Amino acid sequence: MAEKPHMNLIFIGHVDHGKSTTVGRLLYETGAITDRDIQRFKELTQQFNRPTFEFAFVMDSLKEERERGITIDVSHKEFQTQKYYFTIIDAPGHRDFVKNMITGASQADAAVIVVSAEEGIKPQTREHAILINVLGVPQVIIGINKMDVSNYAEAKYKTLKEEMDKMLKSLGYKTDKIPFIPYSAQMGGNVKTKPDTMSWYNGPTLLQALDNLTVPEKPVDKALRMPIQDVYSIKGFGTVPVGRVETGVMKVGDPVVIMPEGKRTEIKSIEMHHQQLQKAEPGDNIGINIKDVEKKDIKKGDVIGAAQKPPTVAAEFTAQIIVLHHQNVIAKGYTPVFHVHTAQLACTIVDILEKKDPKTGQTLEKSPETIKTGDVAIVKIKPTKPLVIEKFSDFKQLGRFAIRDMGETIGAGVVLDVVPRTA
Repeated sequence: MAEKPHMNLIFIGHVDHGKSTTVGRLLYETGAITDRDIQRFKELTQQFNRPTFEFAFVMDSLKEERERGITIDVSHKEFQTQKYYFTIIDAPGHRDFVKNMITGASQADAAVIVVSAEEGIKPQTREHAILINVLGVPQVIIGINKMDVSNYAEAKYKTLKEEMDKMLKSLGYKTDKIPFIPYSAQMGGNVKTKPDTMSWYNGPTLLQALDNLTVPEKPVDKALRMPIQDVYSIKGFGTVPVGRVETGVMKVGDPVVIMPEGKRTEIKSIEMHHQQLQKAEPGDNIGINIKDVEKKDIKKGDVIGAAQKPPTVAAEFTAQIIVLHHQNVIAKGYTPVFHVHTAQLACTIVDILEKKDPKTGQTLEKSPETIKTGDVAIVKIKPTKPLVIEKFSDFKQLGRFAIRDMGETIGAGVVLDVVPRTA
């Protein structure tokens, strides 16, 4: 059987609006978890006196439960529909969400924004919507959950759909392409099959909406870029960097260059799932053997690229950032840690060029002294050490980043321009 096309999916939205329950329900309806698993979770939920939480438990999303040692096999984070094979980028809390989304091995091909029919739009709903827009996640589905709580009322759905539509338009979304799906994660209505209680609704179910997504094109025609996730030294074999090909095609025998060090080498062999390959394409997680390079010469965060089109090493770069959470204000000279592809590096905000209106993209203020939570700004950034980073418009996988400080994600952004380091 031919392998189904693969997509990375992220579920976001306000904390109590049913993201985990939605995911649990999808896993259950697609057979990724069984009745036995659910029974086990049911028993646990009884112990913790949270009787309706069995689907949420599937995602192990409640911190206190995690601390009590209830862990769930990671393999449950994948499910298949008729058309696709999905990996869920798990986003329990806001802070993890940004970090996972940007620095995790995978990037989101699509996002489901979950909003409760009962509570409507919350600040976090809006914040997440701004975030995935700034990060360039190409496809969005709006899941209007908890329809059972409002007795599957059409009026409730219509009102919230209009409000969401208005909010998304104000953030620059084109909403004519966005499906708004009413459903109940708890009861299962309109997740896989339409319930009798919603005869007024004639759109797709949640699973159908997922099958209506389109698979992103593999950027095979771009220059090769493979950020290194890990480096191993294998006896009798040599140095083996491991990572995911983000763009281009890698073939055995190809000359490549590892940046920022500038080491030139050749691909001796490529392995994936313990099988030798002649070539690797975008999305492939591979281990490669390279000629005449020692383990100490390369590290996580370096990028392997085409010898004739080497990865860009930045002297400085300009980016559009969104400040998600910061206790006070951010001024010039601020040096948090930037997470870009697999690299983590302290970088300094050397200049704040302008503050923008997140709704319209218009300039609100030129050269502001400071920026704060909720602001979208264009800034100039200087890495404290050599860093490979690309323009988002050239290589989006290497052109988006999270900004972390004091143990939390304080912002995220995309690279608009890079001033390359002169060798």
